[in-house]
Amino acid sequence: MEPLLTQTAERPVRANRTDEPVIVFRNVWLAFDDHVVLRNVSFTLLPGRLKVFLGASGAGKSTILRIILGLLRPDDGEVYVLGHRVDQMSESDLMAVRAHLGMVFQEGALFDSLTVGENVGYRLYEELRVPPDEADARVAEVLGFVGMADYIDRMPAELSGGQRRRVAIARAMITRPRILLYDEPTTGLDPITALTVDDEIIKLRDLEGVSSILVTHQLRDAFYIAEHEAVQTGDRVRFRPVSPERAGNTEFLMLKEGEVAFEGTADELRRTSDPYLRAFLS
Repeated sequence: MEPLLTQTAERPVRANRTDEPVIVFRNVWLAFDDHVVLRNVSFTLLPGRLKVFLGASGAGKSTILRIILGLLRPDDGEVYVLGHRVDQMSESDLMAVRAHLGMVFQEGALFDSLTVGENVGYRLYEELRVPPDEADARVAEVLGFVGMADYIDRMPAELSGGQRRRVAIARAMITRPRILLYDEPTTGLDPITALTVDDEIIKLRDLEGVSSILVTHQLRDAFYIAEHEAVQTGDRVRFRPVSPERAGNTEFLMLKEGEVAFEGTADELRRTSDPYLRAFLS
């Protein structure tokens, strides 16, 4: 395996367009005392693809995100992120892997005392010490991408719920991560507002080629993301029903009591005859 390159502002690392998976779970088990959370879970995520995790509360969806980030270690099995086995890594080595990951939390988790621009550029300004003019340009770029350029000097308290989530997405993509992890990004939002967040997830998948995992309870949003694609013409971005050649870019993975109950496309999930899955979808 080639070593991870150190991510810098001058030369951000971008995902390689190959068929080599960016995330691999192989026979992963995890239990807390006598409660088994994950049972023999295996899956892969390919570059530029999005995998939607569905399941009831407590099924293990968010636990998988924590394992990817190295915040939890499985009891058994193997976990690879960008070709590196993270379940056996030291904390210092994990930091190098995390530099290539972006995380979008359910509530946005913005700093209330910082402006939108300061929130988005925090890592560039405070951690990577990027020259101010370069950092400012990147902040303006990502805020423009999510349609929030006019809000750069606003405080988080002045934003709606949907606007806060879009700022959180901008902050997650500021260092051009190879992988984005979304944990319930539309929960608590009305359908119209949630759609603006869904569109940003689609744009990052289709226009930026970012590999993503989306944990959600919102079936409406999950199917919308899977069944639409973003197309850019000049400065204009349009959203349309997904073309056949892109239909496989988003897959669903259903967890049931810690086990993989289904993995496949939106069409395959809609056509399933499995009683549990039909009840979940109804």
